[in-house]
Amino acid sequence: MADPDFNLLVALDALLAEGSVVKAARRLGLSDSAMSRTLARLRDATGDPLLVRAGRGLVPTPRAIQLRDRVHDLADEVRAVLRPAAAIDIAGLERTFTLRASESFIEVFAARLVGRVTTEAPGVLLRFAPRTDRDAQALRDGRIDLEIGAHAETAPELKVQKLLGDRLVGAVRDGHPLLLREAVTADRYAACGHVVTSRSGRPRDQVDDALAALGLSRKVVAVVPSFPAALAIVRASDLVALVSERQVASGIAGIRTFPLPVPMTDVTVTQMWHPRQDADPAHRWLRGQVLAACRGTDDGAASPTAPPCP
Repeated sequence: MADPDFNLLVALDALLAEGSVVKAARRLGLSDSAMSRTLARLRDATGDPLLVRAGRGLVPTPRAIQLRDRVHDLADEVRAVLRPAAAIDIAGLERTFTLRASESFIEVFAARLVGRVTTEAPGVLLRFAPRTDRDAQALRDGRIDLEIGAHAETAPELKVQKLLGDRLVGAVRDGHPLLLREAVTADRYAACGHVVTSRSGRPRDQVDDALAALGLSRKVVAVVPSFPAALAIVRASDLVALVSERQVASGIAGIRTFPLPVPMTDVTVTQMWHPRQDADPAHRWLRGQVLAACRGTDDGAASPTAPPCP
């Protein structure tokens, strides 16, 4: 059987409420003749006259009286489904959001983000998942709500928003021989031992390409999965690491940074989500909180408000 025309449901609701073809037509913005044709279609669909002549007016049949309240409720449901989502009460929102982000993002921005969210929506739980991979399937099937990081490429259907720009800088321990002279040249930089940050375990990155263009190469001594791990090694050795400038902007005890002596591409940090979440008011609010936290627009919401500890 062919699917019914649900426009007939709204028309039937108007006819049964008004008891008049003319008034129902006016209510729906139709002509009288179009409303008469719609009534004929409704009669064919239901197998009942629905409205019959009684003097100069129309009266409902027993079947129409039986349907009237039910049709009205169904029509209201259809209208509710097909209208934009109503504004939500953020303060009363109870929901868990899963964000997949790197350790460096969590270290720099998580406290500010949690502070904003806890202040505005105390019923929201933020769950940070490690970026062990970049598989978009987790966004597609809803296992994560947002993917945050530097994305060289993305799945074509995903929504992407820039959060901030960043760049990589060199990092060494206090008193490292590389900084004893005024200038860090490409030759002196390449001559050091290096620790590389790579979740995939690859010992080569864009620095090697930049050095190769100058006829230089470096010796990689260790590969670690995160910037904090690289900094821990650097602090206790003469190795050199690459770290996010934003991560060390406020200073880290025992660590010195310097501009790289080779050209590097700036890093763009973005947040990604699946299109099915795009119009969700709660998800839209979350994206705004992430953006504000990254850009430092705290609006007085930087400190978490939590129940006092016993």
